[in-house]
Amino acid sequence: MKTERRGENHQAADITNLLIKWRDGDKATLDALIPLVYRDLRRVASARLRGQHAGGALQTTALVHETYLRFAHLHRLTLDNRIHFFAVAARVMRQILVDHARRAKAQKRGGRTVMIASDAASASVTSDIVDVLALNEALEELAALEERLCRVVELKFFAGLTIDEAAEALNVSSATVERDWAVAKAWLYDRLADRSV
Repeated sequence: MKTERRGENHQAADITNLLIKWRDGDKATLDALIPLVYRDLRRVASARLRGQHAGGALQTTALVHETYLRFAHLHRLTLDNRIHFFAVAARVMRQILVDHARRAKAQKRGGRTVMIASDAASASVTSDIVDVLALNEALEELAALEERLCRVVELKFFAGLTIDEAAEALNVSSATVERDWAVAKAWLYDRLADRSV
């Protein structure tokens, strides 16, 4: 167990060092960084895509690769550590899912709705899947009311971070994130339930 924890700490340090080099302009370090975070990105992407309808659905590998490509085009992004990387990855994945849903809807007038796994424990919605565009619209409303609540949802739902990791990313206490998470879930539950009626 101690050896495993030491390995995780070593990998986190490697990630942090690579992020610092990347922030300082060494774009080649992104190629070294991605293998270190790939498994976690796939896990998060797979959880979000579970429950999508087949046929033109975005695949886990495609979502992870698109995330990588978008990171590759970001210039002088300030990422301090692994947690911060996943916080930004959450926003990138959210945007990719929204872009994909908009394209799918545009391809058919009145189009097909793109659904993603809600992870009932995470998003607290009435079914196992939610409409990506409805969720995004609700998150934009939430951000206008209270930006941090939206960020907590991104970190927990899109990045799969724990309460403690989300607290570190937001530089607040774990108790604050727990409260924000409870409020955000209740607010989203009401908003998404209203839209399904």
